[in-house]
Amino acid sequence: EVQLVESGGGVVQPGGSLRLSCAASGFSFDDYPMSWVRQPPGKGLEWVSGINWNGGLTNYAESMKGRFTISRDNAKNRLYLQMNSLKSEDTAVYYCAKGAFKGLNTLDARGQGTLVTVSS
Repeated sequence: EVQLVESGGGVVQPGGSLRLSCAASGFSFDDYPMSWVRQPPGKGLEWVSGINWNGGLTNYAESMKGRFTISRDNAKNRLYLQMNSLKSEDTAVYYCAKGAFKGLNTLDARGQGTLVTVSS
């Protein structure tokens, strides 16, 4: 059974930073691309970023480029998202996802999510 457990969310002021982590289990982590997706309050699911199986290739949604960095540690079965220069519009529940390297259409599974609130 695929299990994805996110951590690291919280409340941060505009311009601040947060690092999200995801612990993966129940599948061969280093065989799959991974991603982060998010759901802002009252809105639908949005794709944020994807990373290939070995971390050599990454993709970002346009509004995240230059601010967010996705990475992975296959030895620890961990996925990360470093978020800098956070804006109020980044407020959302962030989900770790299996698949979805370039978009939501290949999303296979996701975790329960961690809430990020950007507010002064």
